[in-house]
Amino acid sequence: MDLVLMAVVGIAGIVSIAVFSQRLGVAAPLGLVVVGAVLSFVPGVPDVEIEPELVLTVILPPLLYSAALSMPAQDFRRNFKAISGLAVLLVVVTTAGAGVLFHLLIPDLGWAACFALGAVVSPTDAVAATSMGRRLGLPSRLLTVLEGEGLVNDASALVLLRSAIAAMAGAVSLWQVAGDFFYSVVVATVIGIVVGIVNVRIRGLFQDAVFNTAASFILPFVAFAPAEELGASGVLAVVVAGVVTGHLGPKYLRAADRVTEEVNWRTVAFLLESAIFLLMGLSLEHLLDEVDAARLSTTEGLLIGLVASAFVIAVRMLFVVPLVAVLKRDERRAAEAFPVLEQRREKIAQRFADADVPASRRAYIGRRFDRATADADFLVTEKLGWRGGVVLAWSGMRGAITLAAAQSLPSDTPYRAELILIAFVVAMTTLLLQGLTLPTVIRLVKIPADDQERLRTEYGTLLAELADAGEKELAGSSSGADPQTVERVRADSLIGVRDERGSSSPDPDHDERREQYIRLRLLTIAAERGALLEARARGTYSSQTLGAAQRRLDLEETRLQALSEQP
Repeated sequence: MDLVLMAVVGIAGIVSIAVFSQRLGVAAPLGLVVVGAVLSFVPGVPDVEIEPELVLTVILPPLLYSAALSMPAQDFRRNFKAISGLAVLLVVVTTAGAGVLFHLLIPDLGWAACFALGAVVSPTDAVAATSMGRRLGLPSRLLTVLEGEGLVNDASALVLLRSAIAAMAGAVSLWQVAGDFFYSVVVATVIGIVVGIVNVRIRGLFQDAVFNTAASFILPFVAFAPAEELGASGVLAVVVAGVVTGHLGPKYLRAADRVTEEVNWRTVAFLLESAIFLLMGLSLEHLLDEVDAARLSTTEGLLIGLVASAFVIAVRMLFVVPLVAVLKRDERRAAEAFPVLEQRREKIAQRFADADVPASRRAYIGRRFDRATADADFLVTEKLGWRGGVVLAWSGMRGAITLAAAQSLPSDTPYRAELILIAFVVAMTTLLLQGLTLPTVIRLVKIPADDQERLRTEYGTLLAELADAGEKELAGSSSGADPQTVERVRADSLIGVRDERGSSSPDPDHDERREQYIRLRLLTIAAERGALLEARARGTYSSQTLGAAQRRLDLEETRLQALSEQP
């Protein structure tokens, strides 16, 4: 009964704090951490100790899968250089630099333990940054970079932490660490791709949204467990499986299944994220008691934590400067690539004109050129700039993963309680300092939001393209159908939107020709979805536009499928 009461009070508290934080204009994670820290000193509130295994193997996989599921593969690919730089190279630099810092501040601590603590404080948590960024209108490219960094950097940090812990037990060479890192990434990527593909193919056979969503709940662990068993990064395997599932879902899964899955996973992610930040705050008093029990200096731990916080913030700010410079160079190269791409396209077109080339080969080459042109246009149009660099530099908040990773240090680690306190101070300082001031930074730099007029125009163009595909399908599938029903299908589909017409006929739900109507509408939606997937493969539209059109088709298909199941 106590467990049930705690769960009820916990969820009610999480929702209440989240709503209150939203009204105050503060990211919910910040409010949850502060409330938890205050409650930890209230008499009667039980001590809370974060179990690292619970966080790293039970909570983290579904959290990352939920985020990866909504990450467009196109955006991840186009921003791979920025994401990999922040999530891999910056994590390595921070780990190495922080390790040297900790060795200077705690001379009695071995080098391996220093680097282990450096790996602990290196990964960022993008939850607070992205939640505030969306509310304040940050451009989609910047949000993608932050989300992508948050998805991948946990894997980088945990692999480095594993190597450092191994070094604490014996000698480990730098080449061995690099080899382990490479092995971990390759094996995890392969496992994630395989699990993602098998997942959508199997779940595509289900005809029930409840069964489908229930099966999706085990997917993060299906990817995580074998990767960890093989000594690779289970976290990265989960991320890859989520991205693959999100990319292939529209092709293999029913619209109703994907709509239901999205809502359920958003709910699960909200509760898990909120719970982990609340627990992080609630663990404060227990951490202080542990330090006292170990007869270590709380003051020293707090001071070292503050110095480490300043260090990780400074390293990130310095790292972003050359990163933005590299991205600006890529923008210039992309602008120069347009005429080169057009010349190559013309040469290949001439070569095809003089040769008997299969239509499929022509389509494949054309799609590759369309994608390359669209990628170059993306870099030129969606510039990050120095304003985006400032926001990126100030979005390095640490979170509960840092504290959980610190708790995973071996029990015989020297100064273990103090090291955990240092990690907690880094997480809390960066989360509150940067989290509370990030809205002000965003307003001061006046970073421009996405061009809504361009997105509306792009959306209209895409709908017209999908309507053409629907028109062709309707023309080929309506032979022998009632003319009024065909006209109603045309008016109610994207074809009617393109022609700026609407249906003035009665609701077909009770029409005697309902089955014919539903069949033709589903056929036109299938054709429109095929055209949408082709447009996505070409890369000529932004992910926001593709996502909006996908949701529109999904909702309409879900409604029609529900109608078809009615007696």
